[in-house]
Amino acid sequence: MSSGPEEFEEFDLGSHVGEDPVAGEAPSQIVHPTLASELRGYIIGLALAALLTAASFWALDEHVIYGPGIVMALIVFGLAQVGIHLVYFLHLTTSPDNTNNALALAFGVLIVSLIFFGSIWVMYHMNNNMIPAHALMQTRAD
Repeated sequence: MSSGPEEFEEFDLGSHVGEDPVAGEAPSQIVHPTLASELRGYIIGLALAALLTAASFWALDEHVIYGPGIVMALIVFGLAQVGIHLVYFLHLTTSPDNTNNALALAFGVLIVSLIFFGSIWVMYHMNNNMIPAHALMQTRAD
């Protein structure tokens, strides 16, 4: 059995997670990740995510951050954890084959932002445009 370039390396994943061949690219140029390299990435991602979670609880419990700044610190830790999940678990990279994934993520963020901030805007203006309770009681009494 010869080990030609078309044969897979030992412990090859076979699924090639997060990687699509670029159109027109020769198959010999595609580098397939091995089980060891994928497992290493997952372990690094898990360690970083656990570290950020522990840092969030530590920042709350130890009071080392100025009181009003705790909310901002938690937001930063949360956004950092979103980035860790996108890179290490969802395999979102800057390679040309991930352009559609990045655009789909950006569109999803846009839609969620529109729904969230639009709802807040509508509720705020509904509250401002409501009839005050004493005026409502006067209209019912008349």
